Amino acid sequence: MRRHVPGCVATSRRRSGAAHNWLVLILLILTVLLVIQMMDGVSPSLFNPDATPRAVTPRGNLAEDEQSTIELFESASRSVVHIESLSVRQDRLSFNVLEIPKGTGSGIIWDADGHVVTNYHVIEGAQAARVTLFDDSAYDARLVEKHPDKDIAVLKIDAPRSKLFPISVGESHDLRVGQKVFAIGNPFGLDQSLTTGVISGLGRTIKAASGRPISDVIQTDAAINPGNSGGALLDSAGRLIGVNTAIVSPSGAYAGVGFAIPIDVLNVYVPQIIQTGSVEQPGLGIQIVPDSVVQRLVKDGRLQQPGVLVLRVFANGAASKAGILPTRESTRGRTVWGDLIIAVDMTPVERLTDLYKALSDRKVGDKISVTVFRDGQELSVSLVLQPLPKVE
Repeated sequence: MRRHVPGCVATSRRRSGAAHNWLVLILLILTVLLVIQMMDGVSPSLFNPDATPRAVTPRGNLAEDEQSTIELFESASRSVVHIESLSVRQDRLSFNVLEIPKGTGSGIIWDADGHVVTNYHVIEGAQAARVTLFDDSAYDARLVEKHPDKDIAVLKIDAPRSKLFPISVGESHDLRVGQKVFAIGNPFGLDQSLTTGVISGLGRTIKAASGRPISDVIQTDAAINPGNSGGALLDSAGRLIGVNTAIVSPSGAYAGVGFAIPIDVLNVYVPQIIQTGSVEQPGLGIQIVPDSVVQRLVKDGRLQQPGVLVLRVFANGAASKAGILPTRESTRGRTVWGDLIIAVDMTPVERLTDLYKALSDRKVGDKISVTVFRDGQELSVSLVLQPLPKVE
């Protein structure tokens, strides 16, 4: 009969644990040796002490279209400037006048006298502006005049003529969808940037800062971002065909659709501003009833159709001379509605924006035909557009 000896059991367990530990240690050493052996076996294929730089494959000549784009940029970029709009404030402690950056944009050297064309919204609300040329020289700019209805502003800088490179000017009336275009500006403060694309649409309408529509705008897919406003849109000959003005994007960054004010519009108003310091805006010489009121009158049946309802006719204005009637009060105290303008040169007019658009490419002195609805009949009257009084 065997006797159970507790000490023998404990001794057996210790011997078993020690044997297990030695086995683990031996396996670990073997694993390390195997890894070292494997590394020694592959190290010659990973490293080569005789490695040298790769030989350069000759580039050859640039493609013809690449070379023409480079030449276009190098020539035209000297005519595009960076504009920083500033607000002026007085320091409360030192009473010194400080110029606080308000925003940035681009501009175009128009002539050798230092006139710079940009968008009105680039300098809107600014009290001062600074223009930086292609060589990083900066000059304080003075506002010559603005034309918010076309998103145009003209500045002037006193820079040496040797630093002024007026941009080459083209035409926009004969542009075609699909033409290559090149946009130069200062997006996000990155000066002298070039993007390329095509004309993707013509005859577009956008809204100016004044709220009035700008018609016949150029649509392009060339990337236009914040800071590009006021920059140049060029054709493949390097001629200015538009001034980049806006993008369509919920985020405010490029989303594939940009717009430019056509050069044919600029070439009408910029010379006027430089010559006289003002813009002659053609008008009918009328005050109109708000669109919302006209819509209610049509809905209530008090007007038979939509249009621009004349509230007041200014004395000696174009409408007055043509016999257009205002809204007035009858002898019995009832309101007699004035003429309802329903067309200009056979183009239908249903609201004020339609009238603005119909007159957008007209000049003072132009003769137009206005169709009005009066006493249940359509009448056509001719009138000569006269300048509107300047509104400060």
